[in-house]
Amino acid sequence: MPGGRQRNLEAAGPEAGAAPGAAPSLPCGSFTSSLSKKTKRRHCRDTMAATVRRQRPRRLACWALMTVLLADLLALSDTLAVMSVDLGSESMKVAIVKPGVPMEIVLNKESRRKTPVTVTLKENERFFGDSAASMAIKNPKATLRYFQHLLGKQENNPHVALYKARFPEHELGFDPQRQTVYFQISPQLQFSPEEVLSMLLNYSRSLAEDFAEQPIKDAVITVPAFFNQAERRAVLQAARMAGLKVLQLINDNTATALSYGVFRRKDINSTAQNIMFYDMGSGSTVCTIVTYQTVKTKDAGIQPQLQIRGVGFDRTLGGLEMELRLREHLARLFNEQRKGQRAKDVRENPRAMAKLLREANRLKTVLSANADHMAQIEGLMDDVDFKAKVTRAEFEELCADLFERVPGPVQQALQSAEMKLDEIEQVILVGGATRVPKVQEVLLKAVGKEELGKNINADEAAAMGAVYQAAALSKAFKVKPFVVRDAVIYPILVEFTREVEEETGVRSLKHNKRVLFSRMGPYPQRKVITFNRYSHDFNFHINYGDLGFLGPEDLRVFGSQNLTTVKLKGVGESFKKYPDYESKGIKAHFNLDESGVLSLDRVESVFETLVEDSPEEESTLTKLGNTISSLFGGGSTPDTKENGTDTVQEEEEGPAEGSKDEPGEQAELKEEAEAPAEDTSSPPPPEAKGAAAPEGEKAAEKDGGDKPEAQKPSEKREAGSEGAPPAPEEEKKQKPARKQRMVEEIGVELVVLDLPDLPEDQLARSAQKLQDLTLRDLQKQEREKAANSLEAFIFETQDKLYQPEYQEVSTEEQREDISGKLSATSTWLEDEGFGATTAMLKEKLAELRKLCHGLFFRVEERKKWPERLSALDNLLNHSSMFLKGARLIPEMDQIFTEVEMTTLEKIINETWAWKNTTVAEQAKLPATEKPVLLSKDIEAKMAALDREVQYLLNKAKFAKPRPRPRDKNGTRAEAPLNASTSDQSEKVIPPPGQTEDTKPIPEPEKETAGPEAADSEPLELGGPAAESEQKEHLEQPTGQKRTLKNDEL
Repeated sequence: MPGGRQRNLEAAGPEAGAAPGAAPSLPCGSFTSSLSKKTKRRHCRDTMAATVRRQRPRRLACWALMTVLLADLLALSDTLAVMSVDLGSESMKVAIVKPGVPMEIVLNKESRRKTPVTVTLKENERFFGDSAASMAIKNPKATLRYFQHLLGKQENNPHVALYKARFPEHELGFDPQRQTVYFQISPQLQFSPEEVLSMLLNYSRSLAEDFAEQPIKDAVITVPAFFNQAERRAVLQAARMAGLKVLQLINDNTATALSYGVFRRKDINSTAQNIMFYDMGSGSTVCTIVTYQTVKTKDAGIQPQLQIRGVGFDRTLGGLEMELRLREHLARLFNEQRKGQRAKDVRENPRAMAKLLREANRLKTVLSANADHMAQIEGLMDDVDFKAKVTRAEFEELCADLFERVPGPVQQALQSAEMKLDEIEQVILVGGATRVPKVQEVLLKAVGKEELGKNINADEAAAMGAVYQAAALSKAFKVKPFVVRDAVIYPILVEFTREVEEETGVRSLKHNKRVLFSRMGPYPQRKVITFNRYSHDFNFHINYGDLGFLGPEDLRVFGSQNLTTVKLKGVGESFKKYPDYESKGIKAHFNLDESGVLSLDRVESVFETLVEDSPEEESTLTKLGNTISSLFGGGSTPDTKENGTDTVQEEEEGPAEGSKDEPGEQAELKEEAEAPAEDTSSPPPPEAKGAAAPEGEKAAEKDGGDKPEAQKPSEKREAGSEGAPPAPEEEKKQKPARKQRMVEEIGVELVVLDLPDLPEDQLARSAQKLQDLTLRDLQKQEREKAANSLEAFIFETQDKLYQPEYQEVSTEEQREDISGKLSATSTWLEDEGFGATTAMLKEKLAELRKLCHGLFFRVEERKKWPERLSALDNLLNHSSMFLKGARLIPEMDQIFTEVEMTTLEKIINETWAWKNTTVAEQAKLPATEKPVLLSKDIEAKMAALDREVQYLLNKAKFAKPRPRPRDKNGTRAEAPLNASTSDQSEKVIPPPGQTEDTKPIPEPEKETAGPEAADSEPLELGGPAAESEQKEHLEQPTGQKRTLKNDEL
């Protein structure tokens, strides 16, 4: 067979390896017909061989490049997945997006779609999710729940006192450095709420990675819309400890609205649709008014958009408070049942209260669908069972004051959106607590609608919207654009104090406030505030704005209303550095990012002056650059663009110049700000317009990134004509003015006033502590897995020793030896296994497997024999039938060579002989000895035989029928269907009028068409038909070959 295959490849010629229609065939046609056939054929082959040699390095380089690119893509695909975490008060949902898996909710280890936000922390182990929830009854002190309510809260916050009242079993310590609290599990174990949240985020990432089967680092995390700056920074710090890259902190109401819009994209048009989402979860309630409509975007054309118009919330209204009311009711009933037994109060027993809270949760769910239900707890306290009937009416009476607060968030949302209920098209329920019938009844009455919308997954909507946003923010995915315009809940302003000269010689301090980010304004966005009248170091303050929409209790929970004090250093030095320049103020650049976190990017001192240059000084390169800029920029210079930007910004700043309560002060400040403009000999028009800003204060403005001075920290020069006064053309030609701008970065010292962030060293220590705990958990899991594997192997092997199939292939002595080793290892595992390391357990398992390997091998081989031998017999029979059929093909139509058929026949005979011999040898061996008939040898023989058969089948599949000789009348001479092979090859039916002795006229060969056709015949070979035709020429009888030669001559 190898010889025949090599012969076929050689017959294919050099063009067999070339692509169809490739260039090597072109040089053949460039020769003249005067050359001899042999010379032309040799020249063509040499030319093609040289071409192939030239192309081989290029192909190798292309393949190498493709291999590198493919490896990069595969490496990149390993980290393409992104995740979202919907952090609820009671449970969390995790979703992922990866190639091939669009927006899927992750199942936890219990195959559930949501996981309890519960963590159990013990000395040597940790539990999360459902495992931790089950530990809440056994060890309530070490089981932490609802700890998000402590994020960003100082010790004197009312929510901290509320948490202690709800969960008295937890011991909260006090951190004097940050004025916060932490969980004191034991003298050695103490964790801050950020660290506990970090553990949970790390656990959620492990669930997502197991589900996605690849590592994940990018995530979008949902937070309540009412989270302030301190709470949002606490979540970001927790994610940083967990090693997560937070693409965005998205408000859960915004994520829900995004999920609703994404799946109803076709229903959104240019007409605004106002939808209200009422989300009552376990810990809080949020009501949101969202407007959907299509808008024209700069990059993607017309796209759908959601805009948050109004938000109302209640921080403590939710399902947890209802469950606590029910728990208190059940505890009172249990105490009444044991009133005369001098029993302790059940409220003093943490385990009993944990059981009551779990029963209250179940009872609330059942009463949502039933009028009454029987509460039952076995062994509630002191082995006493509890059983009591609770009706829905009693439950509604217990929570009557809570139901009265249901319409509150609706009214807040309408007020903040400045809308009426008639403008709301639909009210959609979100959150688990909205399933309580009384909540729906009160809400329906409050909104005045016919029905409430329930056409959204109340549990998973936020997680799905957040993961869609994660895919949109990730560079690895391309999603359909959906514009999201979130709204600022708490306004932020800048406060500063300056000296004012009211009368001659009388100076006083005046306090100024400028709104930086207004309430319900969109974000993310950047703003710039300019201080014009300061020439020395000064301070300003960043605080929350008017929070009058919050009630007194909400204000106490909110915490500090002062955010940061900014101390600037180096202002005076910058003025001394540029004494001849005109000051354009101290510019402070603020950024409210996608996560709703405010940051001060930088503070710069800007100076400008006019420089006169002669036209001759302009170089050719400068002219060329200006020409190109005018072509692509519509004729505007950089300074013209800057002027336009400043003008637009100042127009936007107009409403924010001063507070509505101080119109007189605003007008006074405008006049003072205009004073410096009058001193300037040629004030630029944009600056004159912007001089209305008080104290040179250009109130909060958008920083679109077009300002050149915002890019470099020190000494940035820019040429242009900003602010140049209009002058006659003759004067311009003589002395054109050029503006030179200098930017000096100012040192900034930030003093955080609301809640200090964790110092970097403490943050690093916390991250390292959590990594050590994670590593310990992984080592523990690996040890438990090794111990379970060893124990399972012992039990399974001891059972197998008594099974007939194992007794058949082993002696009594062998089984006793194995059984003794198993018993000894089992005893060791029970006595010393608790202190054994993972390596010791794996070593014991390896010894036992090595001891039992022979026994298991013999059993497995005997199980495989029937199937493997049957498959080998079938293959041999089919191969023999195929060979017999191939030999019956007439010689004129034969497509297989004798070498190929002989090779196949040889392999069939050798395989039959090997099978019979090996089976006979195996039959002589005892069953307890190592077998000589191996399944892998049978598979190897089958593979060799199948390879030869498949080669011949593929050759027959692509073979073309050979042309038959034609008679004088032009009809083909065909052999009868029932003729034998010898008859077909020797006897030909003559045409009418011709005797049998007369030979038929042979079909004209291709040479008769011309010498060029004959020369090109070998080059046309290369396909299956060409191979068979060439081999047929090689394998024909000698006499026939001579006849063909004579005909050619």
